[in-house]
Amino acid sequence: MTSVQGTAVDIVTEDGTADAYFTHPSGDLPRPGVLLYSDAFGLRPHLRSMADKLAGAGYSVIVPNLFYRHGRTPVFELPELIDLSTRSDLFEQLGPVLRALTPDLAMRDAKAYLAWLADSPLVNDGPVGLTGYCLGARLSLLTAGTYPDRVAAAAGFHGGRLATEDPDSPHLVADRVTAEVYFGHADEDPSMPPEQAERLEAALTAAGVRHRCEVYAGARHGYTQTDTSDYDKDGDERHWAALLDLLGRTLG
Repeated sequence: MTSVQGTAVDIVTEDGTADAYFTHPSGDLPRPGVLLYSDAFGLRPHLRSMADKLAGAGYSVIVPNLFYRHGRTPVFELPELIDLSTRSDLFEQLGPVLRALTPDLAMRDAKAYLAWLADSPLVNDGPVGLTGYCLGARLSLLTAGTYPDRVAAAAGFHGGRLATEDPDSPHLVADRVTAEVYFGHADEDPSMPPEQAERLEAALTAAGVRHRCEVYAGARHGYTQTDTSDYDKDGDERHWAALLDLLGRTLG
């Protein structure tokens, strides 16, 4: 892993300015770009560490504050360890903010995030990679289907509600995806039951999308997030291996 340089940046969107974290290998050489979508808890130290790890593997990585319409980071006051079994008060804060980020708004923002990467001298020309967690897994798939010419790889981990019966379910964009796709589902995740995993698999297969969907046995929703009570070391290591393999094949 190489040394990295990380900094806070601002991204102008159609609706305002999103604060973000940008990190890349030390030096001035352009590298393949990656857009990292956070989970529902948003941009925070753990997400910056994840981005730095990706940068250390040779990528220029942007992590936007998805909830910038509600303020700059930190949008929520978070404990050092987020215990998902005892923080009903936190979810009461999260709920309205998450519901406000509709697919249409999120994709309007994605256009700005992708444009920022395209304009950066520290990012290679050409399509980028995506990775997302929880909520971010939904956004990864939606972005790959909304901007197919800009995305070479899209990954999602412990994503929820990826293939519902709703008219705006993310799996419905599968026929527009040209990227290679990987999903690592949590085995113990009520937001992604087997019937949704099967529906997603069927949609990707019918659309001819190069993909692999796997279920991480024994893993709970949030298994990659070291600052939550659902963190799972084995699942996290497996996630990193799968993600770096995908990016290495598609972005170089």
